[in-house]
Amino acid sequence: MSSPNDGKQQEIRSYAIGYGLSLALTGAAFAAVRWPNFASKATLAIVFGLALIQMVVHFRFFLHVSLRKSARDDLQLILFSSLIVMLMVAGTLVILFNLHARMM
Repeated sequence: MSSPNDGKQQEIRSYAIGYGLSLALTGAAFAAVRWPNFASKATLAIVFGLALIQMVVHFRFFLHVSLRKSARDDLQLILFSSLIVMLMVAGTLVILFNLHARMM
């Protein structure tokens, strides 16, 4: 028989693991830029890869989005929201670059 504190302890453990992973990934990205051991394109690829991994960590440990059947609706909502935000950012960049080209 499980007590109510078991769920709370498991949730705190999940947040602590997510926090530790986030700190490690952020530190790795800063270290890759601060002490470049690779070419600039490779460093950029490393930082983008670490950013993608960090997004997965945030989804799993902080937003509690997993690949279980019950959480797929949440995942679809997040993906659709991300698509809308990317479209808005891309449209803004197109407009800004067009204005820049016209002014130069």
